[in-house]
Amino acid sequence: MRHDLFLLGALLATTAAWAGEPGTALKNDSLRAEPYGDAKAVGSLNRGDKVDILAKQGAWLQVKAGKTTGWVRLLSIKRGSSSGGSEAAGVLALASGRAGTGQVVSTTGVRGLNEEALKSAKFNDADIQLLDTSAVSADDARQFAATGGLAARRLDYLPEPKGGAQ
Repeated sequence: MRHDLFLLGALLATTAAWAGEPGTALKNDSLRAEPYGDAKAVGSLNRGDKVDILAKQGAWLQVKAGKTTGWVRLLSIKRGSSSGGSEAAGVLALASGRAGTGQVVSTTGVRGLNEEALKSAKFNDADIQLLDTSAVSADDARQFAATGGLAARRLDYLPEPKGGAQ
């Protein structure tokens, strides 16, 4: 339970960390009224445009570009001020996942849970039964792994945080 609370806190802190940060458009893209691919376009971004990041929701950033505010895909924006590096370095950084500040590799949870979804979560027996239909036997899993050349590895748990979790 303590680890779950820690992970939830880290998720919320990461979301808040984006707000108020400058960014640069990595490619031409549309600004949307809402954080959905089929939402109404309210403006556009050109590669190299400077933006102010206002919020993050899932795989979307709410940005202000000039006088227009809208939502754009997370991977269309480079966080932080432009370093003026070469175009090849920028493409390599994007392809490697190191396009953000600090050269830290991160992943994007497109279907991540926001605070509202966590508060309103309810048990759904039908969804659990649907998940059970995807289950395979241990023997089938071992056979699949062997076919792909995969080998089992034991990984130790992370140590308890110092000072105890809240």
